[in-house]
Amino acid sequence: MDACDSDGDSDDEVREHCIRLLARREHSRFELARKLVSKGRDRAVTDRVLDGLAQEGLLSDERFTEQFVRSRIEAGYGPLRIRADLRERGIGSDLAGDYLDGNESDWRERCRAAWARRFNTPPNDRRDWARQSRFLANRGFSGDHVRRVLEQASRHDDIHFESE
Repeated sequence: MDACDSDGDSDDEVREHCIRLLARREHSRFELARKLVSKGRDRAVTDRVLDGLAQEGLLSDERFTEQFVRSRIEAGYGPLRIRADLRERGIGSDLAGDYLDGNESDWRERCRAAWARRFNTPPNDRRDWARQSRFLANRGFSGDHVRRVLEQASRHDDIHFESE
């Protein structure tokens, strides 16, 4: 027999709702709890069900973070934006750092690739520089990454980064 709260939500009903959501895509625990509570599910039942799903390995913030970071990188986003998006989804900075902190030259290359995909033409003047810089900053690349990419583009180099 499954437990029911005062509004009639059973563990099985909430579990089914969770499984349907998780079948579509990975969710963080925070995201899933927020969705369930916003649909009127009881918080205590939701927490109990989420604990069970985590124990069974069906709900994992680590797996969510890995998938989320990979998809955002492929979409051309930088580490600052990805970290902020993870924070909104209830992922702490330690876990986010496990997937984002790494080789700076990789992030510079990703910044260069995002710039090339969008512009591929060096900025002609300050206004152009500002526009391209804003685009890359909004994508989540650091000021240092943006500056290096735009400086190299302005020098009309091959814009491949030398090792530092």
